[in-house]
Amino acid sequence: MTHAVDPLLTTLLHTTPLFSAHVALGARIVPFAGYEMPVQYAEGILAEHHWTRAHAGLFDVSHMGQAVLAGADHAACARALEALLPADIVNLAPGRQRYSQLLDPSGGILDDLMVTRPRDPGENGRLLLVVNAACKAADFAHIAGHLPAGVTLTPLLDRALVALQGPQAAAALARHCPDATGLTFMEAGPAVFDGLPIHLSRSGYTGEDGFEISLAASDAPQLWAALLAEPEVKPIGLGARDSLRLEAGLCLYGHDIDTTTSPVEAGLAWSIQARRRTAGGFPGAARILKELADGPARMRVGLRLDGRAPAREGAEIVHGGRTVGTVTSGGFAPSLNAPIAMGYVPPALAAPGTRLDLMVRGKALAATVTALPFVPARTARKPAKEA
Repeated sequence: MTHAVDPLLTTLLHTTPLFSAHVALGARIVPFAGYEMPVQYAEGILAEHHWTRAHAGLFDVSHMGQAVLAGADHAACARALEALLPADIVNLAPGRQRYSQLLDPSGGILDDLMVTRPRDPGENGRLLLVVNAACKAADFAHIAGHLPAGVTLTPLLDRALVALQGPQAAAALARHCPDATGLTFMEAGPAVFDGLPIHLSRSGYTGEDGFEISLAASDAPQLWAALLAEPEVKPIGLGARDSLRLEAGLCLYGHDIDTTTSPVEAGLAWSIQARRRTAGGFPGAARILKELADGPARMRVGLRLDGRAPAREGAEIVHGGRTVGTVTSGGFAPSLNAPIAMGYVPPALAAPGTRLDLMVRGKALAATVTALPFVPARTARKPAKEA
C-alpha cells in the first residue's frame, strides 16, 4: 500500500491497491478516512447512483479494516468477541456473516462491524472481521486489548476489498466466479475468480443485491479490470455510495451512530439476538436491556422533506417551536427525486406520518417522519437460479 501527502491538509494519506486505476479512469480524488479515495468518476454522482440501482456498480472499499480473530476453537474465539459486542457469535453458523457493534461500558457505539465465521472446518476457531476505515486503528487496539489468553487478533494489511452492488451484480460476477450465485444474503465463503483465490460474501452497503470481495492486494487490479469489462458494470465513487446507503436507511459511523448512541436508540435492536438479550454479558448491557424492555429516550427516524431543499447533518429538528432532535445524515435521494434525512427524536414523535420542521439557515423546512428504508432493500434472500 502506498501513500501521498495531501498539500491542503499536509498529512500523510494512504492509497489503496486500486489508486492508479481510479486515476486512470479520471476519478476525482478526495481525502477520506486517511486515504486518497475516488468521490466520483466522469459521469458524476447522480449517474453513478442510478447505474447502481439499475445495473451493477463497482466500489473500492479497500480502506476498510480487515482482520482475523483466532482461538483454540470457535467457542473460545466467539466468547472473546461476545465480551465486546451484543451479537450472538457463539451460534453463528459456518459460512454466515453477522452485523454488530463494538460497545463502550455505557453501551455507546465505538464502531459497527461485520463478523464472518469461515465455512471450512479447518478454520474452526477463526472469525473474519471488517471494521470502518476511520476507526480501524482504534478498533483493533480495543479488541486486542480485551482478548483473553489464547485468542489473538491479526490485521490483514495485504488485502484489498471491493464491492459489486446492484440487480445485475450476480450476473456479471458469475461469468468469472460461477459459485457466486449459490450464496444468499449474509452468506460467505472462499471462491475463485478467474483463477484468483478470493473470499466472497453476499452483502453490501447499498440496499441492493451484491457482493463484497476480499482478495490479495496484488490481485485487486486484475479483478477490478475484469469486472469493469462487463457491460453491466461501472465504477462508483464515495458520493454515490453515501446516497445509496442513505436511501437504504443504513447508519454511517460518526454521523448516525457514535459513542453517544446505543444500538436500541439507533434502531439496531434487530442485531441483538435472543440469547444475548437473556444472558447479557456485553458492555453497557444494563442500559441496553432496559431500553429493550422500556424503550429508549430517543429513536432514529427517517425524514422526507416536502420541498426540494435538503437538510444536512446538524440541522435542528423542531416540533411546536421547540428543538426536539438533530439531523445526523441528509441529502438528495436520486431514486425518489426528493430530499431525505435521518435523525433522532423522542419516541412520541417517531411514528411515521408525524410532521416536523428542519431548520436550515434559519428557515423551517417541513418534513414527515417516514419508515426506513426509504427505498426497499432488494437483497438475495433466496439462492439465485440463473446467472
